[in-house]
Amino acid sequence: MEPTARSLARTYSDRVYPDPWAKVEDYRRVRAYAAEHPTAGRTAVGNALELPPSRVRGWLDGGRPDPVRGIEVASANGWLDPDCEMAGALVGLLAHVLAGGSINDMFVPAISTGRRIDREAIEAAFAAVGVDSQSRHADSDGRTTELYPAADASVLGRCLVAMGAPQGVKTDLDAVPAIVWESPEPIRRRFAECYVAHRGIHFETKATTRIQEERPASYLTDLHELIDECVTGTVSRGHRGLTISADAARELGLS
Repeated sequence: MEPTARSLARTYSDRVYPDPWAKVEDYRRVRAYAAEHPTAGRTAVGNALELPPSRVRGWLDGGRPDPVRGIEVASANGWLDPDCEMAGALVGLLAHVLAGGSINDMFVPAISTGRRIDREAIEAAFAAVGVDSQSRHADSDGRTTELYPAADASVLGRCLVAMGAPQGVKTDLDAVPAIVWESPEPIRRRFAECYVAHRGIHFETKATTRIQEERPASYLTDLHELIDECVTGTVSRGHRGLTISADAARELGLS
């Protein structure tokens, strides 16, 4: 599922509105009514729309609910109802997050470097969706370097969550997000290549690679099907992971 204004709004929480999208709709109703009735005050607008005047006042004075601000930022970046190029870039970034990153409790996505995924590859993934990135732990001997967006980080993270990425712990994810399956074959293949590059275990003495996952069996089934459809070599599934033959690994660009 591509991120939409509705799905993005629903990543927010609100003490008054059980469905934050309803708050966006009310805000838009207030702004539309005010534009048509420029002399109406908060009480008149509230009465006309059956909303508390105290809520209307802030919106008439230029205040915007958090979901509205998020939608505006995401729309300006092309992340909502994206064109084909941006949709592919978002799915590519999703692969990095699922395989080698996370989205924290503030909705900021971060991606770790690895043996096959260097800083330049992650910078390119962020650049493809229109944001620069910055790093942390780059000079630490005991921690992996992570890259995260330099701007609009939480809105981008919310868009990824709207696409199916988990916020926080990833082990409960029980399926490859639907947007991956809905993508054209070349994008699915790039997703698989990125995922295996992050997660594939490197063996010094053989070209076979293995992916270990502490996730539900249904997720492994999905992942197996996705990778298997991208290669002619053998990909087998075990109890806790996948084994990718040397031929299949080479097809996915591993060496």
